[in-house]
Amino acid sequence: MTVAQHIAIAGQGPGVDFADVSLTLGRTAILDHVTFKVRPGTVHALVGPNGGGKSSLIKTLLGQMPHQGQLTLEWAGAPGVIGYVPQALEFDRGLPMTVDDFMAAMCQRRPAFLGLSRHYAGAIGDALERVGMQDKRKRRMGALSGGERQRVLLAQGLIPAPQLLVLDEPMSALDEAGIQVFERLLFAWRQAGITVLWIEHDLEAVKRLADHVTGLSRRVLFDEPAATALTPERLLSLFSAHPRAADVDSGSAT
Repeated sequence: MTVAQHIAIAGQGPGVDFADVSLTLGRTAILDHVTFKVRPGTVHALVGPNGGGKSSLIKTLLGQMPHQGQLTLEWAGAPGVIGYVPQALEFDRGLPMTVDDFMAAMCQRRPAFLGLSRHYAGAIGDALERVGMQDKRKRRMGALSGGERQRVLLAQGLIPAPQLLVLDEPMSALDEAGIQVFERLLFAWRQAGITVLWIEHDLEAVKRLADHVTGLSRRVLFDEPAATALTPERLLSLFSAHPRAADVDSGSAT
């Protein structure tokens, strides 16, 4: 069964309910009573300034950071799979790790040095095909461009087929061809009813591709359909704010 077929039968994604979610690190308030809902099966974008708490909110959803308030996943049936695509991949570029090695390490229980297991080989091949990286499976990860590495990260987010997919600035390193790949994936996820929570700085892409947008700068400044949310006045108020940034896991609380 191909990744596309897996996606087609993945089932309806969950709703996500953030209710008065707050996060304080030391003396710095990162999130301040954040309240909004992500509707099932929609593409929901988070936008806001650096240091505004977007990545920290994602980490609370993934169970990586403590928080106050309520965060609820509203599954239609039994809890499903959550996929995550990080903003960037930090690793020693001198490592002799091929694309196949990376996918094996991320997607299967069998140790990567034993190679791809038969159980995952087909799905991994299909995922790399969907992001246009099938012909670079034997290339070292360190020899890939930033955009190519980002495509590999998108591929690992497809295995196993998720019902909720969390994306942290997936377009940041992509070239034009990679952006087209991402947009096709986004369309397929929406068609399959997968819930997508998407951090993005490209506001034109958000307006064109998202269903709903939440503006976040420590607190929610707006929460509306994408077609009406990104007015000049709202964006001015959102990006003229200067929230205090705090280091979180050696990165900024974006």
